[in-house]
Amino acid sequence: MDVDPKYRQASLYVGDLPADVTENMLFLKFSTAGTVLSIRICRDLVTQRSLGYAYVNFLHVADAQRALDTMNFDLIQGKAIRLMWSQRDAYLRKSGIGNVFIKNLDRAIDNKTLYEHFSAFGKILSSKVMCDDQGSRGYGFVHFQSQAAADRAIAEMNGRLLGACRLFAGPFKNRRAREAELQNRAGEFTNVYIKNFGDDVDDEALKGIFSQYGKILSVKVMTDASGKSKGFGFVSFDTHEAARRVVETMNGRELSGHPIFVGRAQKKAERQAELKQLFEQQKQERFRRLRGVKLYIKNLDETVDEEKLRREFSAFGSISRVKVMQEEGRSKGFGLICFCAPEEASRAMAEMNGRTLGSKPLSIALAQRP
Repeated sequence: MDVDPKYRQASLYVGDLPADVTENMLFLKFSTAGTVLSIRICRDLVTQRSLGYAYVNFLHVADAQRALDTMNFDLIQGKAIRLMWSQRDAYLRKSGIGNVFIKNLDRAIDNKTLYEHFSAFGKILSSKVMCDDQGSRGYGFVHFQSQAAADRAIAEMNGRLLGACRLFAGPFKNRRAREAELQNRAGEFTNVYIKNFGDDVDDEALKGIFSQYGKILSVKVMTDASGKSKGFGFVSFDTHEAARRVVETMNGRELSGHPIFVGRAQKKAERQAELKQLFEQQKQERFRRLRGVKLYIKNLDETVDEEKLRREFSAFGSISRVKVMQEEGRSKGFGLICFCAPEEASRAMAEMNGRTLGSKPLSIALAQRP
C-alpha cells in the first residue's frame, strides 16, 4: 500500500457516471471492495439531476485502495467510470504540480488507454480525456502524485506516436499563466491580418503595397475553390517593429475603394481566449445585475401552480419569470421566482418565508449562482 499521507483518506471520487445511476447501485458495486460508510451523487440544486459524479466513503483506506485498483474504468450501464482519490486540498488540484497536459490525441484514445500509457511513469492521481457529444476533443490531462513522475512522462511521451497521432506532452499551465503567455506573445507579433480589400488584390499586389514597411517573409491572399480572392489575407514581416508600423499606418486606409482593416493576426487559441474572457465579463456583469433577484421556493403544496405563485408574489414587485418544477405533469414541490429588482426579491422573501400557501408553509431562499 503506497498511499501518500496527503491522500490517506478513505474517500473516492467516481466520475463519468450515467445520468440515471443511483446511490443504491453504487453501494451494491463498491461494497464488494469493503465497508462503505456513505455515497453521495452530486446533483443540480434545482432539477436534482445527477451531475455525473459521486463520492464514495469507505471505513478503511485499504478498502478504498482495493476499489481503486480493481474497479477503475469498470463499465456501469455500458459507460466506463473513472475513479480517483477525493482530493480536498485545493492547492494540490490547482497548483499544476505533477500535472501534465496532453494534446494531439488520437480520437480513439479513451480514459483507460491514456491511464495505461502514462501509469508506467509514476502513481497517477487522476487522468482524463476531454470529450464532448461527438467524443474525444483530442486533448487531456494526467495528474501525477509527484512532479518527478510528471517530468519523466513529459520527457518520454512528448513527440511519441500514440495511435495515429504524435503527442504533445508538457507541463499544465493554469488559465492565468496561459493568458499571460498569450499577452506576451501578442506584444511581439510579426504576422498581420488584412481584410476588406475586395477581390481584385492578389499576393503580388498585397506584397507591393506592404513591402514599404519592412522585409516581408510571406504573403497570402485567401481564395475560394475557383481561385477568387475572399477579400482577406496575411502578411508576415521579419520584425515586430515593421508589423506594428503597418497596423498603426494602414488600418482604416482605403485599398481598391474599400476601407481596410489591418491588425495583429491571431491564432485560434488567442481568439478563443479573448472571446472566453469577454463572455466571462458579460456573465459577471449579468450576475451583478441579477444578484439577489432570484428566489428558490421549497415546500410547495401540489395545488400551487405557476399562475398562483405569480399571483401571490406579484404584490412585491415586477416578476420576470416563474417556474414550478414538474415531473410527469405533477409539481415536484419546488420552484423559482425572478424579480426585476433585488429589493423586491428581498421584500418578498422577508414577508412570504414561512407563510402558508395551500396547506404548507413556504421555505424561501436566494437561489444559488449556477
